[in-house]
Amino acid sequence: MSTDYRPLDTASLHFGEDGTPYSIKYDDVYHPHAGAMGQARHVFLGGCGLPAGWRGLEDYVIIETGFGLGHNFLATWEAWRTDPKRSRRLHFISVEKHPFSVSDLAEAHAASGAPPDLAAKLRAQWPLQMPGFHRLHFDEDLVTLTLLFGEAHMMLPELHAQADAIYLDGFAPGKNPDMWSPAVFEALAERAHSETRIATWSVSAWVRTALAEAGFLTDKQAGFGGKREMLCGRATTISERRQTPTERKAIVIGAGLAGTSMAERLAARGWDVQLLESAPQPAQGASGNLAGAFRPLPSADDSRLFQITRAGFLYGLRHIKGLQAEELKVKWAPCGVLHLARDAEQEEKQRQVVEAIKAPQDFVRYVDKKHAEGIAGVPVAFGGWYFQLGGWINPPSLCVANLARFPGRITGRFGVTVARLQRVGKMWRAVTGEGQVIAEAPVIVLANAADAKRLALADWMPLRIARGQVTHLPEDAVPALKTVVCGQGYATPAIDGVTSAGATFFADDESTHVRLGDHLENLDKLQKMLPGFARNAPMDRLGGRVGQRPVSLDRMPIAGELPSVMSGRGFDLTSVPRHAGLYMLSGFGARGLVWCSLLAEFVASRIANEPSPLPESLADRVDPARFLFRKIRSAPVPEI
Repeated sequence: MSTDYRPLDTASLHFGEDGTPYSIKYDDVYHPHAGAMGQARHVFLGGCGLPAGWRGLEDYVIIETGFGLGHNFLATWEAWRTDPKRSRRLHFISVEKHPFSVSDLAEAHAASGAPPDLAAKLRAQWPLQMPGFHRLHFDEDLVTLTLLFGEAHMMLPELHAQADAIYLDGFAPGKNPDMWSPAVFEALAERAHSETRIATWSVSAWVRTALAEAGFLTDKQAGFGGKREMLCGRATTISERRQTPTERKAIVIGAGLAGTSMAERLAARGWDVQLLESAPQPAQGASGNLAGAFRPLPSADDSRLFQITRAGFLYGLRHIKGLQAEELKVKWAPCGVLHLARDAEQEEKQRQVVEAIKAPQDFVRYVDKKHAEGIAGVPVAFGGWYFQLGGWINPPSLCVANLARFPGRITGRFGVTVARLQRVGKMWRAVTGEGQVIAEAPVIVLANAADAKRLALADWMPLRIARGQVTHLPEDAVPALKTVVCGQGYATPAIDGVTSAGATFFADDESTHVRLGDHLENLDKLQKMLPGFARNAPMDRLGGRVGQRPVSLDRMPIAGELPSVMSGRGFDLTSVPRHAGLYMLSGFGARGLVWCSLLAEFVASRIANEPSPLPESLADRVDPARFLFRKIRSAPVPEI
């Protein structure tokens, strides 16, 4: 994806004289007057041979161009739901350049006869109108909708997926030629296999020729709603359909945010997971803090860090709300987060960033010093960003909720230490120092912070620990904060009588003892952000906690299958040999809360050979093998 940030040009709902949803921008209707649901069933499901096409399959993947008002998705979901012989899982991926607001969707769905229960579920999870990939889960995660907000010719090449069916929708080729361009068709062909079906209502000669040149064989069939003909066809590629794992068993090592998120995402796919943890219970490392700030990190140029914190933040919000909907208690408060500037110059830069990205105000807005003080309820040094949807999260409660969601599929084994890994045939073994096998599975995920490097025999990987001490201030000793405040440090509203402030950062410091000097550093950061806030803090009543956070060289997370070579010479990331079935999820640093859910979903998608929730450019930036290309190494490859 381009690093030039492009705010979305959103759609607004209008109706033609006959009551059909209409686009002023493209001078075209969103569906025929005969009905959106009827067209979806006849042209797209019928044209792609559904529901028969998904029967007997583990999963079924549909790629659509032009989500519009969502009727094709809703019709497909409804048909899948009512088919007793359906595939076990359904993936629906759709590109949309001009997404609607929730209120416009509600009005259109009420008028179109869309299934009200499914339409309401879609709107309940509808993402903010921001560029990028947005993944939504329905029906106990058996149905996954991945929305790609942006231009089709830019988004589709970033998609890691293989389609079983392709819906070509959108405005007429003469009205919106970009949607029907050779670049779009070529990107779709690259994501097809020899049995991929394709359907569209358009029979334009231009479309037929461009599809043929891209590798699709089509013919005309009876159309819908006064349209005499439609196109149906197949891909002519020789690529075979993807294989899905037959033995759905995995070992996850580590029971912090990374490990419990990983176990939950695999269990959501029906996998049996053995979770191994050396501590007596979950969240005993850096994930054991009382609270952490939950917010993204914007930039005017749409940096990779902004992209991945934005995606992680929005996915994480949906994940927490999903857990709560199932009455799994996550201790958190969406009280908002103020990210204050350190000086007037940075404050102006923050204002410029908000102006440049033109994000919805719910996501981020600039507030001056006066408004920031009104939001925080205390004096502040400068203004800055306000993330209305952000807040604080208690990490241990998120870990526990993750493990509780699928109790029959996740087996936690605590107080066990894995000394090394063994590869026997196609199986991975976790082994004690005495050689006893603790667990065995075809897949193993190392989610045990910086210790993952030891088990992977990956001394070449620049993954380090960073000591972070949090200071606990008695609630009665400081003013009451209304929101989380961060910038040079952070402070939370009182939680169980304690305001958390922090955190220090000392690389390669393995000490776990609470130190007075670290308390003083945290109080100094507070003073710079919130003048006078902690002036009455009693030194003899300060508490604290130390966590060792795993940090990578480039401060980006590490998520994916581990390489089996130690040199990048002669390879690119797509061709690097891998240790089959050996994955890592680590390097979260101080951003575990914003990254854990999305990156666990990403690794689980890779393991299950499913469509990815990340664009390929972001997947490359979190790939463990990326470090091979930073410095060419000639050391021998370790045997595992």
